[in-house]
Amino acid sequence: MKTSELTGAALDWAVMHCEYPDNSIAFFFKLRALHALHSSFYYSTNWAQGGPIIEREGIDVLVEQRDLKVWAAEIYHGSKGYTRQRGSTPLSAAMRCYVASKLGDEVEIPKELK
Repeated sequence: MKTSELTGAALDWAVMHCEYPDNSIAFFFKLRALHALHSSFYYSTNWAQGGPIIEREGIDVLVEQRDLKVWAAEIYHGSKGYTRQRGSTPLSAAMRCYVASKLGDEVEIPKELK
């Protein structure tokens, strides 16, 4: 699946996969169920989860088209250029950018999340 099209649980799973690459889809669902009340592993909608990644990775977030509510996020890689993604919220743009910087423009998403 294109990283630029990831949303919801698929985007959250991709972020978790970047953070904890050895864990499975079953682990993801188990943790989301256990922590539903605390919003853990909801990186694309919970600033307490996604915010630290933005800060740690140095992700720049900006409004790209205010009237259309399009946000952009970038990670600068020095002489290697940068990774840029868009989203309907600052957090979704930033998490797509993070995933793209780690996994590329396409991500293999488990069938349970498609």
